[in-house]
Amino acid sequence: MKKIFFYKTDIGRIGITEEGSFITNLCFQTENIPPDAIICETKLLKEAGEQLQSYLFGRRKHFTLPLALSGTDFLLRVWKSICTIPYGETRSYQKIAQSIGNKNASRAIGLASNHNPIPILIPCHRVIGANGKLIGYRLGLRIKAYLLELEKQHGD
Repeated sequence: MKKIFFYKTDIGRIGITEEGSFITNLCFQTENIPPDAIICETKLLKEAGEQLQSYLFGRRKHFTLPLALSGTDFLLRVWKSICTIPYGETRSYQKIAQSIGNKNASRAIGLASNHNPIPILIPCHRVIGANGKLIGYRLGLRIKAYLLELEKQHGD
């Protein structure tokens, strides 16, 4: 059974979804919530909300939540590679493509990043264009810039 709970943050209202003791989705106020989810705050969702708020206040650099992802092998490899980008750093779509062994997959990396069901926790905001410009982000470039600036200010 899917459970979702919403948290008010500096970047908007964020819904976090749990299924089977794992975090499976993160959605913003403008996105559709899973239709089969029950609105209910569980212990795990409360912890996820607290970790997210702590991150957004610049006090947390790593999430320690159980995540469950579903997708193709390609998507899973991309999301796993994105998770290796350290707090406060960025990588280009091309570098992510190289890291998964497909140097010509930059556009596909962008699409995979856009399909990330758990943005922020899987930090696809840290993936940028080869020229250093901010391009493509499911939650919008304003939020991407905000998150990168937050990490820049609170990095080591």
